Amino acid sequence: MNRIDRLQAILTHLQSKKVVTAQEIADRFSISLRTVYRDIRALEEGGIPIGAEAGLGYYIDDSYSLPPIMFTSEEASAILIAGKIIPHTSDKTIDHAFQNALYKIKSVMKSEDKEVLEKLESSVKVFNGPYEIPQRDSIYLQDIQQALVKSKVLQLEYFAHYTQEHSLREVEPIGLLFYALNWHLIAYCRLREDYRDFRLDRIRNLEVSNETYNRKLDKAFDEYLAREREQYQSFEVELRIEKKMALYIHESKYWYGYLGETEDGNFVNMKFLNPDLNGFARWILCMLDSVEVISPVILRNQLVEMVQKLNSKYLDK
Repeated sequence: MNRIDRLQAILTHLQSKKVVTAQEIADRFSISLRTVYRDIRALEEGGIPIGAEAGLGYYIDDSYSLPPIMFTSEEASAILIAGKIIPHTSDKTIDHAFQNALYKIKSVMKSEDKEVLEKLESSVKVFNGPYEIPQRDSIYLQDIQQALVKSKVLQLEYFAHYTQEHSLREVEPIGLLFYALNWHLIAYCRLREDYRDFRLDRIRNLEVSNETYNRKLDKAFDEYLAREREQYQSFEVELRIEKKMALYIHESKYWYGYLGETEDGNFVNMKFLNPDLNGFARWILCMLDSVEVISPVILRNQLVEMVQKLNSKYLDK
């Protein structure tokens, strides 16, 4: 990136946040802090009113009006892809808000970039299979985001799938996670007096209370994630699989912690990292005699126990 393009990108970055640190700019553009200071000074000399707060960072004066941001065709295409995915990873409330934002973005695009979006619009689809789950009106994503920003306590009715029970909870939200195709609220639960993971599609009702809480969100969230990583031991698994079966599980293997593979004649040696050997063993059973467990021994023992149970269930009848 030449310096002119970098100065424009830094200006856009400054517009995107209330305060931006010099280190953040240096990290994004892979430049030294000394270069950041020179670039900021160049923008100031160009008439951009950039303020600085000691120990915090740089900001653009609110009274300064900047021209509309222009997008490249690549950036416009990326926005289109995001718009296609959002309806399948959120709810109707978030989808509606994004589409409104997208109209505003399109309004400042150059005509050729608008043409790019129009041509791609009908050619890009997201297909979740023949049994696609209908999009919910709301999974409370907007309410939870507001509660995070304003440090508000949430009151929710939660359905626990494992126990098939409803419970009322007061929680202090610290973060949102998207994994296993679902959004999860990470929050301090006052009932359990500990951090808990609440899957959003299992929240039956949610209200944002007027009560606030005092908890440093980024620190609490990082501590929770670190604790989860330590708590759940992951096992290294090595399998020897027939090539035909390896092709059959080409997609599903990623759900089980796939790390890599090497070919060995008519077989493929695959390595995995997985915290749930019981669930992993049940998946292996689907492959019948097309797979051999190289390691660990505990997984081989689990498979033997499962096969013995199947034998006793069906051969004794």
